[in-house]
Amino acid sequence: MYLKNSDLQFEGKVRKYSGKVRDTYILNEQLIVMVATDRISAFDVILPNPIPYKGQVLNQTAEYFHQQIEGICPSYLLSVPDSNISIGLFCETIPIEMVVRGYLCGHAWRVYKSGKRELCGVKLPEGMKENDPFPVPILTPATKSTIGHDEDISEMEIIKMGILSSSELEELKYYAISLYKKGLEIAKSKGLILADTKYEFGFYENKVYLIDEIHTPDSSRYFYLDGFEERQKKGEPQKQLSKEFVREWLISNGFQGQEGKEPPVMADDFVEEVSERYIHLYETVTGQKFVKQSYDHIQERLQQNALKGLKEIGFL
Repeated sequence: MYLKNSDLQFEGKVRKYSGKVRDTYILNEQLIVMVATDRISAFDVILPNPIPYKGQVLNQTAEYFHQQIEGICPSYLLSVPDSNISIGLFCETIPIEMVVRGYLCGHAWRVYKSGKRELCGVKLPEGMKENDPFPVPILTPATKSTIGHDEDISEMEIIKMGILSSSELEELKYYAISLYKKGLEIAKSKGLILADTKYEFGFYENKVYLIDEIHTPDSSRYFYLDGFEERQKKGEPQKQLSKEFVREWLISNGFQGQEGKEPPVMADDFVEEVSERYIHLYETVTGQKFVKQSYDHIQERLQQNALKGLKEIGFL
């Protein structure tokens, strides 16, 4: 069982769009109701197999971390009336993902390994190994795409293209680095390292708000703190909690998001492994037991809880 799509009904002016993972309902240009489905994406492509409980993991992980950022950055989140639903302010999305990297891994490592020593206008030190920490966290923004690939972009290009003013960009940089430092602190308390992550922001009444997920397995990469330095010294792969193993599986099966090429279908046992890893990450990073919600009559449950949540915040 899984939740691949949602079909909620609301009165009034409603717009719906489906992203790679979430279905978003915009109500009267004021609020959004976001349903975290079990769709999974990698290399900016939605994969054929939904992953059971993935949407619940993402939604509840994001809820946990949104609760931790009070005093750091305004959050769009108003209510979580269901394990798969978040209700928040409808912000004008800033089409830039603020990617913060504390360690040379993932996309940054692939760029570095190719011989390049610059990423998004940021100079990368010589002599680094995969998963080495940067002297200080770096910001490597990417254009946010709902269809197709996100693209690396430099701070200079963001300003030159008129996406943000220099002062707006500085505000987002401050929030992103501050959020990352908080995430590092929380991760360390759970025996983890937040290696890299991304943040998304939007404007609501000319004020910047953090929107969407935060510090989830879809948006972040975690290493295990115990044994990290020893593994680095020996040149061994780091134990990690992230979606990277899905990307590695795709690469081993000849897929890296190439245009015109269909992603491979996962075997049932691998789907189950992915689901278990998502649940394990939730329990590890939050310190809370994951309680699987039933898929029985899930569309009716989502509809009822969405309306209940809207009533509780005074929208209905």
